[in-house]
Amino acid sequence: MEGKHPVKILLVDDKKENLLSLQVILDGQGYNFVEATSGKEALRYLLKNQDFAIILMDVQMPIMDGFETAQIIRESDKLKHVPIIFLTANMNTSEYIFKGYQAGAVDYMIKPLMAEILQAKVRVYAELYRKNHELVRNEEQMKKLNIEILAANQILEKQSIELKIANRELEAFTYVSSHDLQEPLRKIQTFTAIILENEDKNLSDQGKHNFQRVRHAAERMRQLIESLLAFSHTTTADRKFEKTDLNTILDDVKSELKETIDDKNAIIEAGKLGQINIIPFQFTQLVQNLISNALKFSKPDVPLQIIIKTEIRNGAAFNLDRLNPDKNYCHISFSDNGIGFAPHFNERIFEVFQRLHNKDAYAGTGIGLSIVKKIVENHNGLITARSQPMEGATFDIYIPT
Repeated sequence: MEGKHPVKILLVDDKKENLLSLQVILDGQGYNFVEATSGKEALRYLLKNQDFAIILMDVQMPIMDGFETAQIIRESDKLKHVPIIFLTANMNTSEYIFKGYQAGAVDYMIKPLMAEILQAKVRVYAELYRKNHELVRNEEQMKKLNIEILAANQILEKQSIELKIANRELEAFTYVSSHDLQEPLRKIQTFTAIILENEDKNLSDQGKHNFQRVRHAAERMRQLIESLLAFSHTTTADRKFEKTDLNTILDDVKSELKETIDDKNAIIEAGKLGQINIIPFQFTQLVQNLISNALKFSKPDVPLQIIIKTEIRNGAAFNLDRLNPDKNYCHISFSDNGIGFAPHFNERIFEVFQRLHNKDAYAGTGIGLSIVKKIVENHNGLITARSQPMEGATFDIYIPT
């Protein structure tokens, strides 16, 4: 701090030996001294540089004494804040002392000076000087910071407007996708079904095969559009958190997927999963996607088993760098005994349009797990996957509580 704002003291006395004596007394404190041998010279220094911490001034000087010099200093708005201590051998009456204070002094000392007292008084004013400079510097930094914050807020406001525009455009795209794109697909599916039903006798085997391919392609396109809409919805939808029972969500999903669950002879094991603060409709989508994924990638002729567990523990207990060790998390695990996948796909499976298998072998759009990850991120959570080929897969979800 002293390096940035050195403490400068103006010494004013018409006798050189007195100036030297003051420097000897105050030496070793890190002060910078400026000497003036008259009031006029002192004023000249002050006009050039107002950054003095204190003025030590003799009263009895020829031509312009200390009182007159102090009065001129006090008339300057830039200098009137600089404290003045009078040094004299004659300020031994109350009238003389009052005249010194009236001239603008903050203190006085009688000669011969007591070194310890002078050092103590100068130290107090030097510290006040440092504190004042620190306050000024902090105020300047605050002003600069406020300007930066204002500029950042203006940028954020602009980005917020741009984001609202982008969201409106995305909503418009969603509308087009849900209506204008799906309508032609419905007509394709309808007319191909009519042709296959009414013109079956007039079509060759190759013609029937080609129409079936058209129907399957249209169905895949419909599924893709619905998946894209679902992914878009997880990004733009309002995020209203509610305390929700996970078992209720699981029951709803099991009811929705009942036919597929029965076809696969699947068993879903889940104890009391508890309640957590979530976005209900999004978490329903998450559970449905994970169970659908397990149903899709089950082993042929092997009853599918899905085990769902929950626990609430401190982030540090899970030994994951991406979790806050000071927060509690609800850990939800989905495990199955399906075909699994190679460990190096642990991250890749969450990418949009990522497929580990041929679309003819396993139907799907490659977006389901991307939606799951997006939903977890909407909850400020984390999802990981672990698996081995033909040994099932486990998805671990960590939601802050």
